[in-house]
Amino acid sequence: MVFKRPMYNTLRARLEEPRRFIQVLAGARQTGKTTLVRQVIADHSGGSHYASADEPALKNLSWIEQQWETARRLTSPQKEAGVLVLDEIQKIPGWSETTKRLWDEDTVAGTSLHVVVLGSAPLLVQSGLSESLAGRFEVIRVPHWSLAEMYEAFGWSLEQYVYYGGYPGSAPLIDQPDRWRQYVLDSLVETTISRDILLMHRVDKPALLRRLFEVGCQYSGRILSFNKILGQLQDAGNTTTLAHYLDLLRSAGMLEGLQKYAGQRVRQRASSPKFQVHNNALITSQWNLDLEEAMENSAAWGRLVESSVGSWLVNSVGGTRMSVHYWSAGNREVDFVLASGDEAIAIEVKSARRRGRLPGMDSFSGEFPVRRKLLVGGGGIPVDEFISTNLRSWFR
Repeated sequence: MVFKRPMYNTLRARLEEPRRFIQVLAGARQTGKTTLVRQVIADHSGGSHYASADEPALKNLSWIEQQWETARRLTSPQKEAGVLVLDEIQKIPGWSETTKRLWDEDTVAGTSLHVVVLGSAPLLVQSGLSESLAGRFEVIRVPHWSLAEMYEAFGWSLEQYVYYGGYPGSAPLIDQPDRWRQYVLDSLVETTISRDILLMHRVDKPALLRRLFEVGCQYSGRILSFNKILGQLQDAGNTTTLAHYLDLLRSAGMLEGLQKYAGQRVRQRASSPKFQVHNNALITSQWNLDLEEAMENSAAWGRLVESSVGSWLVNSVGGTRMSVHYWSAGNREVDFVLASGDEAIAIEVKSARRRGRLPGMDSFSGEFPVRRKLLVGGGGIPVDEFISTNLRSWFR
């Protein structure tokens, strides 16, 4: 049986509705967007046409018009609506204006053509959508794969997920650690940085961005001021540049800086960020420790377990009113704060059983109203159970 992600049902249902909106599958590279849309169109009873702007040949606006005309021939009053899929379309300058014109032409003519747009990262796609296609699109977010999905598709254990992360394309290589690491670094990390960030954005210091990514993975789970980060990078840059590069890495689904929770107070963007990768493979692919060695190293394993919880949180809040933060005061810290409106849930992660009070939790709940205080692992909620639970359920 072929595994199908939950987004499959969402997209298929929308393509069976009367033509209403352009559907946008937005997410990081190698999260299965292309496979997902191919599964949907294979099961669609009408005609379909798939085209990718990520191929080596130079693409321009005429290419979009050509693909659109090809798809239009699949439709007629006697046929079920056809589907046009345009992959990596944001790599064509001015794509959104041409898409708007063609979509509006079909609307006036009553052409029953569904359009699906795929992009490597939310901001890469939405930078064009928000300019020209307001009111004409819906976004279906495609996050990194969860533990439940890796278990269902590949039979992975919690330990495998904590170490290898959630890239489905790398799953067949985990029995060959060196080959797995090289695949992640070459096919995922380097491709994302060079093609999805440097090619699509102005980056004056590409070496600084690459080092920021490496340091961010090295210190994932740590709180560092931008000035300390600059010291680690040994670069004479400025904090504004670092914050911008961190935003680019976040938009590519790789690494972000969580902001300190401040409740209803005005949050200062300049507060020291807490690094958080979006997929644990981005950490372990840079390590010399294999799975067994990492499990025997309590400090390393504790870091990976916390990072797994963090990556689950940041991947799960996309497209919701929830947000993920951290909190600290002096030497007291709360690993994660899950916020929704004026409600907050404090989350502490432990990889080993621990007795006694959690001073960070006590201090945090003394300063802010807390809906729940959750201990994940360490004799509290099992890690696999927590990262398989819908986050909205904690606010009920």
